[in-house]
Order: sequence, then structure tokens, then C-alpha cells
Amino acid sequence: MHDNPEIYICSLFGYCRNLTQKKRHALQVVHFFDIITAIRQTWNVRYRTRFWGNILRKLLYAIVALAVLVAVGIWQRHRILFPLFTTGETVQPLTEANLPDGGEPFGESGYFVVVQLDEKTFAVAEPYSWARNVNYLILGTERALLFDAGVGHYDIRPVVKYLTDLPMTFLPSHLHYDHTGQASFDRIALVDLPHLREQANGDSFTFSWGQHLGAAEGLELPTWEISDWIKPGDEIDLGNRKLTLIYTPGHTDNSISLHDEASKTMFTGDYYSANNMSAYYPTASMGDYLQTAKKILKRTARQPETVLRGAHSSDSGKIPARSHDDVQTLHDALIKIQSGELNGEGTYPAIYAIDEGVVMQAEPGWLQNWDTTYPDPVE
Repeated sequence: MHDNPEIYICSLFGYCRNLTQKKRHALQVVHFFDIITAIRQTWNVRYRTRFWGNILRKLLYAIVALAVLVAVGIWQRHRILFPLFTTGETVQPLTEANLPDGGEPFGESGYFVVVQLDEKTFAVAEPYSWARNVNYLILGTERALLFDAGVGHYDIRPVVKYLTDLPMTFLPSHLHYDHTGQASFDRIALVDLPHLREQANGDSFTFSWGQHLGAAEGLELPTWEISDWIKPGDEIDLGNRKLTLIYTPGHTDNSISLHDEASKTMFTGDYYSANNMSAYYPTASMGDYLQTAKKILKRTARQPETVLRGAHSSDSGKIPARSHDDVQTLHDALIKIQSGELNGEGTYPAIYAIDEGVVMQAEPGWLQNWDTTYPDPVE
């Protein structure tokens, strides 16, 4: 700034020492504008640094907050999305519906339609329900078993009493509200799984939101008193008729099927119904779906003519009847979905074409869970 060795500046914001008053005055005159310019430049640099630092800091906070929101949104996606698809009010029965062949409407309302499948097996259909449920009353010589109880628009117990006077136990294929009937039963059985036992308080079992989903129609979470805990693989003896309880997760982590080897029938709940399978609900797992397909194929290999009776009919009202070959087709499609060879359509849920007229509703590939609830297959 100046060649005079006697004149120097200790610092930009300091002051000059060892100078006479005259020289100080000369310094002020000569370097006034230089100092002002330097101060202004330094201020501008500091201001710009502080300004962009604040911007970058705020941007970082925004990115972190967005990442947290996305993570919570993915974690709680079912609680976020389900209210968007439901009203929280009771879905009224349909006024018109296709009835199953050979069905006999029950009672004045005719809401339930009974189809006798064999001498001791009845399908109790609900063609007027939005879900078109099909429940099964299975009789032995000593006891009766009601497998699923429908949505609960109407009480299914009078139908059971009309069809049999045997003592009846109710066993749900899984815990979604459209299978629990919203009624009180004298005896309730439940699959004995570690995570359900841990959830129960002794024999008192209170549903969780994701298990029940009754909030879709404004229903409160029920609490059941369990009479019988049945382990996977155990036989249920109804008197001259035995059913084997098979753990068949996929649709939920508490789903079961009942295998009646003598009549070559398997009651599969929502694992495989008429033309639509769902694996996007809470606790659903594509890995479980695949594991269960392998399990059913193994169990029915000796009796490939086994009929699989699902819990929902198609628009036609026909009682579901699937086969070993249908499960093989499902198994092969699941392998293709897992490998990415078979792509789904739509955003949420993604729709996968399994067979002609048969689709699977699942989560998008990047959200799909291919883990199994119990890595070692539970029979």
C-alpha cells in the first residue's frame, strides 16, 4: 500500500504505532480509501460466507427432515394410505348380487346363502357383502367347526344353529375383521404361534390395528377369550373327521388353512381365493407367500386332485375351487416376481397377472418383503 518503511498497519482493524502525529495524519489521508475498500471487501467476504453458510445449513436441515419424513411415511404407510381408501363407516350390503349355484338363501333377509358341498360340509356365502365372503361349516359326528364368520353385517350364528345342533367352535383363517364376524362365540380357537402367544395376556387376546383393520368401517378392536390354542400341524378331531391345521402365511402372518385329507379338501382362507390375492396389507409377506406355495404343493403332491376352498368368491358368486396346478402356477409366478422377470402394473398396490383371470395385489418391488415370518417352515 505504501513504500515508506515507517508507515505500516498492524492489522486491518488495528491502529498505527511508532508514528508521529503528522505521519499518522498523512497515513490517514493517503490510505483512507484503501482501508475503506479493504474493510468493505472483507465485510463482503464475511457476509457472503455467513449467508451461504446459513443457506447450506438450512438446506442440510431440510434434507434431514425430509429423509425422516420419508422413513416414517414408509414405516407407517399402511396407517397413512388406508384412511385414504376407506371412509371409517360401515359399508352397507349390496342390493343385487350373483348367487352361487345350488345356493339356498337363509332367513328373511336372504343375506347368507348356504351351499352344501358334501354331506357334512357347508359353504355359508355372503354374496351381498362387498367382500363376497365364503365361510365354511365343517361337521364331524361330535363337534362342528366354523371356519371364518364373515364381515358381520348379519349374525352367522343362527345359520349354524339351523344347520347343526352339534357344539361349535369358531376358528378364523386369519384376523382381518371381514373374517371375524363381530359376534361373540362360546368357543373360539386360534392358531398357536409364538408372536400371537406373546401378544396375548394368558388366554385373553386383543387385536392390533394391523391385524384387524376394522377401523376401515369404524369398528373397535375386539378382545377374545381363547378356548383352544391349536399348534400348526395339530389335528382337529371332530369325531370321525380329522382336519390338520396348516400354517399358511402370506396374506397375513397369522393365516392358516385346514387340510381334510379324507375328503381331499383344503380350506385356504385368503391365501388363494377365487381370482384375487392380496399381499400388501400389514404383516403380509411375499416371502411367506412363496414358502406357503411350496408347503401346499408338498402336502397335495400325493393327492393333486385336492380342491382348495378359498374365503372369497368372484363376481359370479361361484364358490372358490382351486387346484394343485393353480398353486404351481402361483409358485412359478412368485419366483418370476422375485427375480424381476414378472413386472406389476400400477403404483400401489402393484397388480401382477398370475394366470388368466387371476391377479395378485402386492406392494411395489422396492417395498416387497421376501423374508419369512418363521424361516424354518411351520407345518
